[in-house]
Amino acid sequence: MIAALTGRLLEKRPNRIVLDVHGVGYEVHVPLSTFYQMSELGDEITLQIHTHVREETLALFGFSSDLELVVFEHLISVSGVGPRLALTALSGLEPPTLVRAVRTGDIASLMGIPGVGKKTAERLVLELKDRLPASESVSQHGETASTGTDDLRGDVLSALLNLGYHRPLAEKAISASLEAGEVESFEHALRQALRELAR
Repeated sequence: MIAALTGRLLEKRPNRIVLDVHGVGYEVHVPLSTFYQMSELGDEITLQIHTHVREETLALFGFSSDLELVVFEHLISVSGVGPRLALTALSGLEPPTLVRAVRTGDIASLMGIPGVGKKTAERLVLELKDRLPASESVSQHGETASTGTDDLRGDVLSALLNLGYHRPLAEKAISASLEAGEVESFEHALRQALRELAR
């Protein structure tokens, strides 16, 4: 099993990256919490890796911190929670916030994650309340220069749709976040839209 990868960042999208490791390009699925911390294209990075094997499918999930990896592996241990939903959970809530919501039984916050209904939220609390580690702070950096407003809106909308949000809600959240003030980058705009969706 692959436990970690160090390589050059070839592609960078909100839910997946491609890492060049000695000439081999690895597709790695990442949560937004990891994406926010990504370096620029061409830079060398190291990710903690969870290798998921199911039937004939092999998928790599990458994380910038031990906390993210541990929370992800606990999430997929819960019945009905697969790696995609676990990744969405880490993208919908900052890892420390997600840990806190589970440990305190904050069902409402957990239900704000796309794909997590009341039963799944209750199951997460029941099974993981005493198993998740104490939350740590995960720094956010590596923001990039912004593009034009239309391009930015399209990129953020695409990211939200990939995370499972419905288009009307996503568009409304994007509009509200852009109207709230100057947006410095794609990552900043996406973070603001997610905050609007969580209200």
